[in-house]
Amino acid sequence: MTDVRTQPWWTTAVIYEVYPRSFSDSTGDGVGDLRGITARLDYIADLGVQGIWLTPFQTSPQVDQGYDISDYCNVDPLFGTMDDFDELLAQAHARGIRLLVDIVPNHTSTEHPLFQEALASESGSEARQMFHFAEGPRGSLDDGLVPPNNWISVFGGSAWARAHPESLNDRAWFLHLFSSGQPDWNWQNPAVADYFIGVLRFWFDRGVDGIRIDVAHGLFKAEGLPDTETVPTVIDGLRSNPLAMDQEPVHEVYRRWRALADSYDEPRLLVGEVNLEPERAGRYTRPDELHQTFAFAFARLGWNPAEWVSVGQQFEQVRLATGAEPSWALENHDLVRTVTRFGGGVLGAARARAGLVALLGLPGATYIYQGQELGLPEVEVPESLRVDPMWNRGGISRDGARIPLPWQADATDSHAFSPKNAEAPPWLPIPEGWGQWAVSGQQRDAGSVHSAFTGAMQLRAALLASGVFRANESATWSLDADGLVQCSRAGGVTVVIAMGDSPVPVPAGRVLISSAPVRAGGFMPPDSAAWILPTP
Repeated sequence: MTDVRTQPWWTTAVIYEVYPRSFSDSTGDGVGDLRGITARLDYIADLGVQGIWLTPFQTSPQVDQGYDISDYCNVDPLFGTMDDFDELLAQAHARGIRLLVDIVPNHTSTEHPLFQEALASESGSEARQMFHFAEGPRGSLDDGLVPPNNWISVFGGSAWARAHPESLNDRAWFLHLFSSGQPDWNWQNPAVADYFIGVLRFWFDRGVDGIRIDVAHGLFKAEGLPDTETVPTVIDGLRSNPLAMDQEPVHEVYRRWRALADSYDEPRLLVGEVNLEPERAGRYTRPDELHQTFAFAFARLGWNPAEWVSVGQQFEQVRLATGAEPSWALENHDLVRTVTRFGGGVLGAARARAGLVALLGLPGATYIYQGQELGLPEVEVPESLRVDPMWNRGGISRDGARIPLPWQADATDSHAFSPKNAEAPPWLPIPEGWGQWAVSGQQRDAGSVHSAFTGAMQLRAALLASGVFRANESATWSLDADGLVQCSRAGGVTVVIAMGDSPVPVPAGRVLISSAPVRAGGFMPPDSAAWILPTP
């Protein structure tokens, strides 16, 4: 066990994901922006978090809501200016909050100047070697007018698009594992690696405290881009392709990035979106690679006690093997909200609240998605109003987890998401009754999800300061016959989650906090969680 005061800040941090489009709109155009975030920083500070992860705000045509970046070192006018970013960073730092920016190294935008240069260049040119251009197979009636291989896009359909579909003489295709507006970089080309070192230096030198790496297990593709032997499997609606993900050369990229991040007087954090099983994901947090990866096997869980224990045990084995603390999460902008995923309605709300309290008691770092601290449910967005490119190509929409936050109960001005007399409605429709989860009401309600969250955060801070919680603690996961999940940590605090159908006796010890009142006789109600300090 290690004293947290001697460890990097991120080892036990709670980091709050801000999805700028849906956080706070300062201009009235219906889209959240950087100034809107700055204006709400006191709210974030009052939550007690140590950092903010800011999803893409860089220049982009917004085909995939910013994950198609056309200029990695600038701010899209939709969100403001670089001066606005600098002010946000300065104001966050003034409140003791670190800031992480999102970098997307697997793919870019078709509007990126380097890709535009590649389109205008000849086959085999240096410009085209920055991406994956290939001709379709010859010798058939189609003669080059079919894709180079059978790979499927994450968003549905072929992973290839014609470079110049208007020309029958140009047989070139380009690879895009996501939308056709997001061509993949060719990481076999050293020039791509050098380009991204420049991107990282730009943001690190500007003062950001770290980066979140999109599709961090992507980047390299199998040599020769062969056909897949089997139909790609579907994981959470995403089509996986082992030939396009988790290739061995990617680890050398992160060794180089780690050396750069560690070269600063205050080292910068590298956290990767590595959507792999724990054992494979753990390889990305070896001592000279990324500092953290998200615990995706945990984030994908439903309300199943055996699965919680199994996944918890897997991450403990990874921690023992790599020395890296888990980075726990149950929600993000790509996942169905836990209230809905855990059953919906009153039942789902109780389980989501319990999951949130449990999450904050686990050893390691925690990532919280905006609105999770309010207990927001998933929203069924009308099909005609959906904008997610996954819906258009693959029939899956992530829009329901991205509805703008309700700041006030009154529906006027979109629950204060936008300023008075806004010129445009919110970019995604706000459903009727959204105000029941408003920040203003929950801040005044001692029984709200928001109050449960801030109470757990205050207790967490006190336990860290006292040394009861420590960095890099071992954790033991177990499941009782009555559906009680227990995660006991070496520091002494045990997280217990009642996931059965009946009340269960509270384990011996002092209840520090619970998501629902403990019943007479010392019983935890079903679908509740608590932190227990065991009796010596």
